Amino acid sequence: MKKIGLDSFRFSISWSRIFPEGRGKVNDLGVKFYNDLINELLANGLVPFVTLFHWDVPQALEDEYGGFLNPKVVGDFQEYSDFCFKTFGDRVKDWVTLNEPHIFTMNAYNGGIFAPSRCSNYVGNCTAGDSATEPYLVAHHLLLSHAAAARLYKTKYQAAQKGKMGISLATDWIVLKSEAAANREAANRALDFSFGWNAHPITYGDYPQSMRSIVGDRLPKFTKSESEMLKGSCDFLGINYYTANYAENSLSTSTVNKSYTSDIHVTFSTSRNGLPIGTPTDLSWLYIYPEGLHQLLVYIKDKYQNPQIYITENGVAEANNASKPVQEAIKDSIRITYHDSHLRSLLQAIKEGVNVKGYYAWSFMDDFEWTSGYAVRFGLTYVDYKNNLKRYLKDSAYWFKMFLLR
Repeated sequence: MKKIGLDSFRFSISWSRIFPEGRGKVNDLGVKFYNDLINELLANGLVPFVTLFHWDVPQALEDEYGGFLNPKVVGDFQEYSDFCFKTFGDRVKDWVTLNEPHIFTMNAYNGGIFAPSRCSNYVGNCTAGDSATEPYLVAHHLLLSHAAAARLYKTKYQAAQKGKMGISLATDWIVLKSEAAANREAANRALDFSFGWNAHPITYGDYPQSMRSIVGDRLPKFTKSESEMLKGSCDFLGINYYTANYAENSLSTSTVNKSYTSDIHVTFSTSRNGLPIGTPTDLSWLYIYPEGLHQLLVYIKDKYQNPQIYITENGVAEANNASKPVQEAIKDSIRITYHDSHLRSLLQAIKEGVNVKGYYAWSFMDDFEWTSGYAVRFGLTYVDYKNNLKRYLKDSAYWFKMFLLR
């Protein structure tokens, strides 16, 4: 990182590594691991930017009461957060409570493709779950967990530690399939159900009206005190952006087999008139659409009171071709094109008044991706899985080095 010229490293703390049982007894070796990492970063002039939850619910809490399906999780998450603030907050000044709560909720409790793999049988291949209610319940408890941790930090630690508290939200940008008025409404609805699901409560204290009107009683309600606790709970917003989708209004009005997916009443696609929305990549869902970052940031500025923003993820993957020699694999021109175009788009947003404070590429090293494992490579740094994890800077890393020297 120092060789490239980076000045910060974003990483997540694993809840189970601190509390193997989710609460109570502390794992001292886990604490030592993070203390060593934080100290080594600071010794090399790198700012630690720390996320508390990136989808890894302690198995003990999953077994005991169903994890984020149960409101008990709020108290346990607050205890875990309190320990982290107390133990690491003298050196960590940038905190993210949750990473991509919408992605976790949608994939784990609506489609069932993430652990704990819960969904209705008419949505996916799950043995248990309810795609009509559980996504909204889990999202609600995630938001209350965020709010509890944020309030704790602001009342107990912020004055002395002088840090900041945020949340990282992900969304694709939404492009109209055609200019029909119904499609414009569909695009707004799609953004409400992805980004607004979390951004609206932490800005205004409640879910978007479009969600309230469609989901009805299946959408939990905040008490007055919960609403006040959520409103203004973030000092900054983390934004994770990768790609864009076309949206058109869905005419389906089925009153049975409801799910988060069907509630949106939007049909998504990645092509129009036979042309892809952007340059295709080795990931089926990721098309290079840099203007979407600019448009998303301006949308957030206008709709959500111009918050301070960090781009906490932005990047592109290539397939992990085991037969490709290292010296060929590190020539990642597509990643250079991706970051160059997205940083230009980001600059345009800044010129238009968006309050951007930082940018994190996903990812520094090739990593184990949530559903792709080692089949794809997102890193600026090549990791040789066959040779003791030896690392090589890719061409994109050297491009970043030159970019940062300009």
